[in-house]
Amino acid sequence: VAITTRLLVSHLSGIRHYEKDVTKVKEEKEKANKALKRCQDKEQKETEGKGIEKTDSVKLRKEHEGEVKSQNSKPGRRDKEFEQEEYYLKEKFESVIESLKIFKNDPLFFKPGDQFLYSTYGFTLLSAVVERVSGQKFADYMLKMFRDLDMQSTVLDDNEAMIYNRARCYVYNKKGRLVNAPYVDNSYKWAGGGFLSSVGDLLKFGNALLYSYQAGQFKNANSKLLPGYLKPDTVAMMWTPVPKTEVSWDRDGKYAMAWAVVEKKQQCGCCRQQRHYASHTGGAVGASSVLLILPEELDSEAVGTGLVAPPRGVIVSIICNMQSVSLNSTALKIAREFDKEKWA
Repeated sequence: VAITTRLLVSHLSGIRHYEKDVTKVKEEKEKANKALKRCQDKEQKETEGKGIEKTDSVKLRKEHEGEVKSQNSKPGRRDKEFEQEEYYLKEKFESVIESLKIFKNDPLFFKPGDQFLYSTYGFTLLSAVVERVSGQKFADYMLKMFRDLDMQSTVLDDNEAMIYNRARCYVYNKKGRLVNAPYVDNSYKWAGGGFLSSVGDLLKFGNALLYSYQAGQFKNANSKLLPGYLKPDTVAMMWTPVPKTEVSWDRDGKYAMAWAVVEKKQQCGCCRQQRHYASHTGGAVGASSVLLILPEELDSEAVGTGLVAPPRGVIVSIICNMQSVSLNSTALKIAREFDKEKWA
């Protein structure tokens, strides 16, 4: 088979995640799909039904949100995801090429391009591609990029290094008590979960992407506008949903290229408006995070007169030193409040 970098970055490669048993993965996906279908059927009946009270509509949404919250955020709950042994590796890998040995001889779960399966190891392979193409160590390549973006607090999560303001991480044990997170070495997955950062640095990262995304719309209004770090078309491509993908943490979204995206949509007049935004959550041993980018719907007249300049929108960054905390819905609520306040 042929595995392309596009398949890797959209998790369509067929490379496994932490679970090695394909049967268990299929069972979990079937359960998730059934739960999603039940929710969608409720919403469909809600839209089509005549005389349904608004309170029922709100109740259904709250029930679903409550289910998600109880599944992901309940104190003391041991997330099945974090029961996988490979989350707790302590071996030190000297290069990303070396870390490929963990999964390189394992069978693919499906033909590349046929299905979606989130895979940290797919990103490990992607980092190996970057290393070979650039002729640099992946870590050196990334740290230079972070310096370009003025992300001074973003570094490798290296256990041996002295890192200023590094936070302690926490988990709940089987009895529901708060304990220190166990020792792990993330050198086997730098690309998929091996960096430390701060909310300020993630905001800089989000602003750089949003600026790049919108810069093309302003080029006629202001010739002095600096180019974005990426080309506008590149970010637009990264934020375009890819067929056959799904997103576990946002039922409105699809996966794109290393981002979950929600497209602008409104099915009926005076009904819920779905805004375009991009987000990604992060989960590690003892930590959870989210970065959400809600671009402003630009007014062509304001852009043409040069009264505004990119980036325009709301960016929300949350980092929590606690394992298995669901943050995407919280980030979206915060973004909407700031967006609402701005227009008010």
